[in-house]
Amino acid sequence: MQIQTTSIERSDLRIAIVHARWNDRIVYSLVDGAKKALIEAGVVAENIVTQSVPGSWELPVAVESIYAASLTPTQSSPFPTPFDAIIAIGTLIKGETMHFEYIADAVSQGLMRLQLEKSVPVIFGVLTLLNEEQGLVRAGLAGGKGSAAHNHGENWGLAAVELGVKRRAWREGVFL
Repeated sequence: MQIQTTSIERSDLRIAIVHARWNDRIVYSLVDGAKKALIEAGVVAENIVTQSVPGSWELPVAVESIYAASLTPTQSSPFPTPFDAIIAIGTLIKGETMHFEYIADAVSQGLMRLQLEKSVPVIFGVLTLLNEEQGLVRAGLAGGKGSAAHNHGENWGLAAVELGVKRRAWREGVFL
């Protein structure tokens, strides 16, 4: 995946990564992949804020709260600097009950609603998996059946940069 805004300055972009701790081996690899891609794309490490929550169910409320906090002036920062994009990362692995379907649907609907209501890009980094092996492959930790391992966190990092840059431009009436 390549960024379509290659000539645009990105060092001042602010990106939040909110991740679940459930299935931590997979999730932490995805978070590392996202951070790596952000930094390689020119985002300054100090402008990447990472927060964790217990599970994927909590991602929507955490994303909303963190974005709202970035809009609020504080004593140390009287001029708020909102996040340009937020990456929500988690993994859901299907079990024997309907729990998986309910959580996957609620989380995806919640994150989409936030994206539209707040007009901030929320990158959907929630893997919905049939088994742990699929997660290991998508986190770049193991090869799969006929496919090479690839860390999807890297794609999410690049998507956050591209949409963060484009969002800024769109707000100024510039279409890249």
